[in-house]
Amino acid sequence: MTPRLLHVIASTDPASGGPIEALRQLDHRWTQDGSAVSEVVSTDPADARYLTRHPFPVHAMGGTSTLSRLPGLQRYGYSERLVPWLRAHVADYDAVIVHGLWNYASLAASRVLVGASTPYFVFTHGMLDPWFRKRYPLKHVAKQLFWTFGEGRLLAGADAVLFTCAEEQKLARKPFLGHPYKGLVVGLGISAPPDEIDERQARALAEAVPELGPAPYILFFGRIHPKKGCDLLIEAFARTAAQSDVRLVMAGPDSEGWAETLKQRADALGVADRVVWPGPLYDDAKWGALRGAQAMILPSHQENFGIAVAEALAVGTPVLISDKVNIWREIEESGGGLVETDTLGGTEALLSRWLSLSDDARRTMRFKALVAFQRHFDIRETAASLVRVIEATS
Repeated sequence: MTPRLLHVIASTDPASGGPIEALRQLDHRWTQDGSAVSEVVSTDPADARYLTRHPFPVHAMGGTSTLSRLPGLQRYGYSERLVPWLRAHVADYDAVIVHGLWNYASLAASRVLVGASTPYFVFTHGMLDPWFRKRYPLKHVAKQLFWTFGEGRLLAGADAVLFTCAEEQKLARKPFLGHPYKGLVVGLGISAPPDEIDERQARALAEAVPELGPAPYILFFGRIHPKKGCDLLIEAFARTAAQSDVRLVMAGPDSEGWAETLKQRADALGVADRVVWPGPLYDDAKWGALRGAQAMILPSHQENFGIAVAEALAVGTPVLISDKVNIWREIEESGGGLVETDTLGGTEALLSRWLSLSDDARRTMRFKALVAFQRHFDIRETAASLVRVIEATS
């Protein structure tokens, strides 16, 4: 029988980052082969426009009380409706998958799922990485309390805690005390992208980013966020700008209101006219940007998997990444990209090494990028293995 799955997630907003995109990729594959049926419960507002973009039902439990509108609790995603909904409906599903930590959705899940008869799994999506402890030490103290009474209990009671790669699982053992859990590497990936290599995607990109024109470019594709190393990239691009006429496209949502500061820095460094800020790109415009780029760059300080990295590889675009992107070993071994440290020197080296490559070397790397996707990041095997894990518990 096809398992009916409930996914618990803080937000299904595409701008919120990797967890919702991972969920969408898994559901897309399961829908294609009929191996599982997904529904989602979140703390999104019921009138959020992006809810209509999803192919699966979303039960949006956004809070309506005065308490839920307090700034701190609103940011945390508090909803007085979520726990009662979970208690009433969790038994209707064959299994539950909780996506992400450190939000009210995961806390609510810990209150309902621990000790319940329905099997459940937790996809941490990199949120146990020790980088967060180093970057936000005061927040880490608070997180240890949440771990003791919420997230830790949730993980300890899960049938399995799911990781996208061995590197993520190894790093996740370090940050918190107490509550041992069963970890399992299931991988992650994406569906093969649309194969229409015609003018449609290029035209969509031109309409979305008319200021880009025919110029060659290197693409940053992700949230404009300190974790992503965007400041390093602007500085490194300025240092290497004289090596070529390539432009830098900074595509992604400005989740921290940081873009204006970065634009001012690019202006001060004299490269503002060569840096393009289109905001988030979706659908054909996204694929047009990934296909048309010389390379995709992501100098992150912490990156669980990097779905954008897999998307670039899937269209044969080489990736330039830091060694804090947890799939860096697969990239380096495949020859489908370049890897350096998450420092200014490392980011500068990524750009310099790429710009110094011959045309033949770049063509070879494009071929290897596609092979790397097919070997490591095609979601067909990942989605099937996860269903097998779920079915083994029922």
